[in-house]
Amino acid sequence: QVQLVESGGGLVQAGGSLRLSCAASGLTFSNYAMGWFRQAPGNEREFVAGVRKSGSSTYVADSVKGRFTISRDNAKSTVYLQMNNLKPEDTAVYYCAASGSYSYIATSHAMDYWGKGTLVTVSS
Repeated sequence: QVQLVESGGGLVQAGGSLRLSCAASGLTFSNYAMGWFRQAPGNEREFVAGVRKSGSSTYVADSVKGRFTISRDNAKSTVYLQMNNLKPEDTAVYYCAASGSYSYIATSHAMDYWGKGTLVTVSS
């Protein structure tokens, strides 16, 4: 049974930082590209960042470029999202997802597995 479990969300003031983690189990982690998505109330789920199976390259949405960094540790079966200089518009539930293909890492309906999400709230 595949499980993706996010952690690290919470309440932070604008300009602050958080690091999200997503621990995977029940799958061969290094065989999957990993992504982070987010969904704010009333909005559709949107892509935030993705990382190749090997971790050799990443792709970050323009809305968070220069502020968010994705990384992974295949030995720990964990993917991270470092979020700096947070803004109120970053408030959302953040989800990690696994895909067998990095080519579609920014496409939510192409993900094979999803976590249940962790809430990030940024106050102004």
